[in-house]
Amino acid sequence: MKKARIFLAGLVCLALASCGTMGDGSGGVLGNIFGPAASGQSLGNILISVIGLDKPSQAELIGTWRYTQPGVAFTSENLLAKAGGEVAAAKIREELNTYYKQFGVSSSNTVIQFNQDNTFTAKILGKTISGNYTYDQQTCQITLKTLLFTIPAYTKRTVNGMSILFESKKLLTVLQTVAAISGNATLQTIGDLSTNYNGVRLGFDMKK
Repeated sequence: MKKARIFLAGLVCLALASCGTMGDGSGGVLGNIFGPAASGQSLGNILISVIGLDKPSQAELIGTWRYTQPGVAFTSENLLAKAGGEVAAAKIREELNTYYKQFGVSSSNTVIQFNQDNTFTAKILGKTISGNYTYDQQTCQITLKTLLFTIPAYTKRTVNGMSILFESKKLLTVLQTVAAISGNATLQTIGDLSTNYNGVRLGFDMKK
């Protein structure tokens, strides 16, 4: 329970940035979370952490992908810039890394394999989940369908491979499903995330 509360507190504090309001100008959760955008931020940096500027094809998804580090991306260049650019993404990734280590996420137990026949098999913390998927290259959205849930995920290229990313509450659903299968008490007590990170996607950076 203590770890779960720390996990929630860390994410909420990260999102609220010392209780400051994050606004993207349209009622979203994002805004000046880490102060104004860094001056001189390059297009190259923006490309690293924005979904949709670079659209992987379905053929690129095919294969077996293993976890390397927490994945973080924004849904637009504007939101990334308002949040403080790559500095913001790095802070979120660092925070997630602390908790992923506590939960035991590793390259050996967190893997996903996409097949050409639109089936997939995934291991999350060593627990196997399988089903079918569809991919919309225009939106970079992968819809994962299993007997337990149907969840939208998002993909983007990284320097070393690609990211599989979720809305924060959808990532929580995945973790809670794993908890139910495995009996992991720490994950089972995470509870519901009260803050939805509009404009931010969280998940896993992966490589073949």
